[in-house]
Amino acid sequence: MKNLTKKQLFSILAIVIIGILLGVLIMTTNKPKPAGGGHGGHAEHAEEKGGDKHAHAEEKGGHEHGDEHGHDEEQEKGPHGGKLFTEGDFGLEVLLAEEGGEPRFHVYMYEKEKPLPPNSAKVSITLTRPNGEKQELAFTSEKDYLKSSAPIPEPHVFEATVAAQTANEPYLFTFEEMEGTIEMDDQQAKAAGVTINSAGPAKINSSLTLPGEIRYNEDRTAHVVPRVAGVVESVKADLGQQVKKGQVLAVIASSSLSEQRSELLAAQKRLTLAKTTYEREKKLWQDKISAEQDYLQAQQAMHEAEIAVRNVQQKLAAFGASTSGGGALNAYEIRVPFDGMVMEKHISLGEAIKEDASIFTISDLSTVWAEVAVPAKDLNAVRVGGNATVKATAFDAKAPGKITFVGSLLGEQTRTAKARVSLPNPDMSWRPGLFVNVEIVSSQAEVPVAVSTDAIQTVNDKHTIFVRVPGGFLPQQVTLGRTDGKVVEVVKGLKAGSKYAGAGSFIVKSEQGKASAEHTH
Repeated sequence: MKNLTKKQLFSILAIVIIGILLGVLIMTTNKPKPAGGGHGGHAEHAEEKGGDKHAHAEEKGGHEHGDEHGHDEEQEKGPHGGKLFTEGDFGLEVLLAEEGGEPRFHVYMYEKEKPLPPNSAKVSITLTRPNGEKQELAFTSEKDYLKSSAPIPEPHVFEATVAAQTANEPYLFTFEEMEGTIEMDDQQAKAAGVTINSAGPAKINSSLTLPGEIRYNEDRTAHVVPRVAGVVESVKADLGQQVKKGQVLAVIASSSLSEQRSELLAAQKRLTLAKTTYEREKKLWQDKISAEQDYLQAQQAMHEAEIAVRNVQQKLAAFGASTSGGGALNAYEIRVPFDGMVMEKHISLGEAIKEDASIFTISDLSTVWAEVAVPAKDLNAVRVGGNATVKATAFDAKAPGKITFVGSLLGEQTRTAKARVSLPNPDMSWRPGLFVNVEIVSSQAEVPVAVSTDAIQTVNDKHTIFVRVPGGFLPQQVTLGRTDGKVVEVVKGLKAGSKYAGAGSFIVKSEQGKASAEHTH
């Protein structure tokens, strides 16, 4: 530095200052106009720019609007607070404004940053939602701006393409809106127990639920009576015991039975004598020793003896008593009519009982009846042969059954008709007297879009499903239709194939509450 003259130092200093001034001038001249963080460009100059949709983003240091979370801090705002897009001297501001509770787009246009009248260009916006649904928006003039002819339904999550046609040039801008998205990646969803299901067609059963009670299957229930009077000599069955057909329940001593059996024995002896007489008279008549009249009389006596024996046998059979000669004449064995369980017992040792006393109730509990009272308004939905599901009220159990009977008469007091559901009971868990709820299928329908019932949440008093979007979930308001308790029809708001939060959707809702971001436009 000591070897430099003052003239050389002044020359170097002048060159440095000129360089700084030129740099500042270049940066000021090339400074880009605000692009609102969006993609902008002439439709006809796309090839000249090499199809680079991110030209404006690169001028801003690589920050592009419409990233996955739609950060407002990266968006350039226009004079009215909307998203500002520019291309050359032309500028366009898009604002989502509330008007009487209906969000609509307002579009303002500029030329060299000066406002243009709303008729300066024809503008349209196409919205594409995550489920693929598209909405085309036209605009009408309003004072100094254009207003969309249709409101923008919630939620405001979509990709938007803005097309503007001026007298000389077409313009195309795009941006992305991710309002209200709940951030949750796949690992977080799995850890929280949130399942991802797919909406699609389903078969929905329309049903009604009626209260009922388990009763005996009366077709397989017997009230056992002795049919002869007597004194109980032994009881061989206990209450609640499983018994088999033909098994002895009790033995009674009956004098009337003893008389019948005595009469049978006497009739059998007379029949034996009549047969012997008939054989002898027949041989004598054949040998022409005796007259034919004697032979015919012997034959008649034998037939009468046979009739007498059969008569006594049928009397004993009507009592259910054996006609064999073994055992005591007065012993009467009461036997089981079919396999079942002893449900009632009204007999004890040494007791004198009458012939019509109900001493045992035997029921086959392998099948039972669920009896319900059907209101008149529901009778058309309850038909013989229809399917039903019986659910216990005292414990967690259910079983399928068939409607076997629907009464034709309404009760005078209850104005209901009785109906029965036949229910298999292999493990004897359905006990008579148990209160149940009977769900009866009234109709079946195929629906194009259905979701699981645990996916339905209520947000702002409206049915909402959390639809899966990249990086999180989106609250989607839906209109519901029929349901069978497991799946529910979605009439409006969701397309087949859309992914949604099923089990654990309440966790997604709680995450939405934690965010508590105020809805502003």
